[in-house]
Amino acid sequence: MPRPYANEEAARAANAGAYPPDLSLITKARHGGVDYIYSLLTGYCDPPAGVKVQEGLHYNPYFPGGAIAMAQNIFDGVVEFEDGTPNTAAQITKDVVTFLNWAAEPELDDRKKIGVKAILLFSTLTALALWIKRNRWQTLKTRKIVFNPPKNWNVKK
Repeated sequence: MPRPYANEEAARAANAGAYPPDLSLITKARHGGVDYIYSLLTGYCDPPAGVKVQEGLHYNPYFPGGAIAMAQNIFDGVVEFEDGTPNTAAQITKDVVTFLNWAAEPELDDRKKIGVKAILLFSTLTALALWIKRNRWQTLKTRKIVFNPPKNWNVKK
C-alpha cells in the first residue's frame, strides 16, 4: 500500500507533531480487533459529570484512560455512496474497519479458498483409501483357516 506521507517529518507536520501509527495491523494487534476499532471510532461523547479532560484531548470511554488526542473524524453525511447505502457514521465506520481488517490480512480470501480445496482433496483421498482397504483386506478377513493334521500325527514309535 502506498504511504500517505513522503517521510516522518511530513507526517508529524500534518498531525500536530505526533507521528501517526501504522494501522495496517491494528485489528490484529488490539484485543477485540475490529470491534474495538469500531467502538473507538464511534464512541466519542461528552465526558460524564466529575470527569476532567485536559485541553486538546477528547473523551472516549473505549480508549484506555478515557482521553484521546485524536478528534472525532467520522460524521453523518461525509461520504456519498453510489449504490444508495445510507451515509451514517456507523456505516462509514463499518467500511473503514472492514478495510483495516482486510489490510491486516489481504491474503485471507486466498487462504480460505485453498483450505476448502485441501479439505475436499483430503476427504476424497480418505474415502478412496478406506474403499481400497476394504477391498484389499476383504479376502483375507473372510478366509477360513482350517488345520488339517498329517495322517501320522499321533503315531508313536
